[in-house]
Amino acid sequence: MAATNLLRPDGRRRGVHRVQKAAAGLLAQSDDDGALPTLYAAVTNIPGDSYAGPGGFLEGRGAPKLVGRSAGARDAEVAQRLWEASEELTGVAFPRSPQTA
Repeated sequence: MAATNLLRPDGRRRGVHRVQKAAAGLLAQSDDDGALPTLYAAVTNIPGDSYAGPGGFLEGRGAPKLVGRSAGARDAEVAQRLWEASEELTGVAFPRSPQTA
């Protein structure tokens, strides 16, 4: 989890924002550090069908490493629907890797 400006108050829920900000200070990492798992996955030769995330406590912060995935993230049907929606919405046919074809 990364502490970004997405947690800014909207003017209606200042109390909620204070709680979110306090929790983010304890649990989240900076927005720069939050980007590291994506960069790690993009430039490191990792196995296909892998997931990179923060390697620290509860996989919420820390240096990037290969981490586990939720059941939803392993659902092949959901992945296929996301792939097809991405292609349809962008107008781009994305190449499939041999492991996911």
